[in-house]
Amino acid sequence: MKKETKMARARATSKTGMEEFLCAFDAFKETNDLRLAQIEKKQGVDVITEEKLHRIDQALTEQKTALDRVAKYQSRPDMELSKDLLSTKSNPAWDRYFRTGDASKLTELKALSTGIDADGGYIAPDETQAEIDRLLAEASPIRSIASIRQTSSGNLRKPVSLGGASSGWVAETAARPETTSPSLDLIEFPMAELYAMPATTQALLDDAVVNVDQWLAEEVRDVLAAQETTAFVTGDGLSRPRGFLSYTNVADDLHTWGNIGYVATGTAGAFDAGDPMDAILDLIYAPKSAYRPNARFVMNRRTVSAVRKFKDADGNYIWQPGSGAGQPSSLLGYSITEVEDMPDIAADSYSMAFGDFRRGYLIVDKAGINVVRDPYSAKPYVLFYTTKRVGGGVQDFNAIKLLKFAIS
Repeated sequence: MKKETKMARARATSKTGMEEFLCAFDAFKETNDLRLAQIEKKQGVDVITEEKLHRIDQALTEQKTALDRVAKYQSRPDMELSKDLLSTKSNPAWDRYFRTGDASKLTELKALSTGIDADGGYIAPDETQAEIDRLLAEASPIRSIASIRQTSSGNLRKPVSLGGASSGWVAETAARPETTSPSLDLIEFPMAELYAMPATTQALLDDAVVNVDQWLAEEVRDVLAAQETTAFVTGDGLSRPRGFLSYTNVADDLHTWGNIGYVATGTAGAFDAGDPMDAILDLIYAPKSAYRPNARFVMNRRTVSAVRKFKDADGNYIWQPGSGAGQPSSLLGYSITEVEDMPDIAADSYSMAFGDFRRGYLIVDKAGINVVRDPYSAKPYVLFYTTKRVGGGVQDFNAIKLLKFAIS
């Protein structure tokens, strides 16, 4: 009965929140229509109208964030009813080391002995790494849309075809003439170390019902996700992954492999006042048609706020809310992924990206997460110095395009 009550309350909260969100969007459209009417009459926008629109816009953003949080919460298992989450599922030797610092059983296990670090750390079991990776995928917006590959080496080298291979039709018994070889490029994804150092009390570690894997994963999730996301967007590739905004950007009609193509808005630091949609449409059609079915927009919430006001030739708003809690909003039918590390709209900024990020960006995780238990440095707390090696970069330079807020 308790489960039914809790689930009904969660569903009701989600449904009510979505209804309020849609009502707020209706109010936003009504107020923005009034603002546009004032502009058309060349009366100038009333200050009260602008302030009202700004307040509703902020409320929309906050409500969308809250709905996404509710959706994530509902997707998690019920802690009150799941005994597995309350009991310890860790490897017994790992659990003993985590709680007491006794590593004697770890060194006896052949599967874990290779994970002994020179500084006294140990490779976490597969269950711990899987839980950390799962929570990172939920918290990191780029991880949720990019390709992810695991490797055991410290540097992944991936050959990619640049085209050039020929083919043709022949009869069943006809000779097969020799075809030309494809042109290949070798892209490297070096690994960099990412770390977090959560702290806890010995009292929590002594509590037998606490799942130490779950605790560690949740403690490092937000810290690692924030650092990763920044690197995946703007990282320079030095001791961190290389972000898709860090490559050389060229006008899309001059695009070559190794660079990222861009489309200009035609106005420095803004959308074109007369036809703001033109640049967005040009951006959508910049990638080849093969990349568009799974393409999406990437921008921060302030850029979303700007495009939320635009209407098409038929008077329909080009931004639309998601169909339910946790569902992404869309722009001209393509999903939007909000990434706060994308730059704000400014002169010469690349504040909007579009493309198939699953094909365009690759995240590489080195297998193994290292944990050093430190009960001395911050007494009475116990620190867990947790490190993982991550790489990343663009793997298909045709799949991602940018919108530059500039004349050209």
